[in-house]
Amino acid sequence: MESVQDKKKNKKEIMIDFSKNNGLVPVIIQHFQTLEVLMLGYMNAEAWELTQKDKRVTFFSRSKNRLWTKGEESGNFLEVKSTHIDCDNDTLLIKAKPEGPTCHTGSRSCFNTEYNQNFLFELEQIVSQRYEFPSEESYVNKLRKKGVTKIAQKVGEEAVETVIAALRETDKDFINESSDLLFHLLVLLQEKKISLKKIAKNLESRHK
Repeated sequence: MESVQDKKKNKKEIMIDFSKNNGLVPVIIQHFQTLEVLMLGYMNAEAWELTQKDKRVTFFSRSKNRLWTKGEESGNFLEVKSTHIDCDNDTLLIKAKPEGPTCHTGSRSCFNTEYNQNFLFELEQIVSQRYEFPSEESYVNKLRKKGVTKIAQKVGEEAVETVIAALRETDKDFINESSDLLFHLLVLLQEKKISLKKIAKNLESRHK
């Protein structure tokens, strides 16, 4: 969820220098949750205005020589979450929510990465959605119903199993137990209404 401070930053007018590169600026599209780089495109002033108006990413297609809204044919639109300008005011970074695969090949990213290195942030959002829209079949919902004490106990159990796997079992077992531990910790964080971002900021402050 976007903070009040982030919203204020995003409301600040962005001044883009369209005087270079025949009126085009490069635009990096980044997943707003996982921060994975999804694609690179170009905008002219008109594309930028339309993107701001519709809250969907519109590029200027150099091959088609016209404005092109990402997803206009496939339905895989890019919903704008925040926009950022670089120090020279001639390159844009847009954090977006993709509605389906971003690449025309069907891949989530045009850069063909093997896996999402920031999947924990996506998993955090999945857990959050399970809380917001509970279903009887959901394992997260069953944990939620048991309350914070039981969830915390489950994290403790998974931590013990992870330690045992590290000392006595195979690397595959250790990876599986570590995955279980992280998943249940995400549920506990959700129960306590604490985000991974807060944990990351705290770790960063300790590093400094």
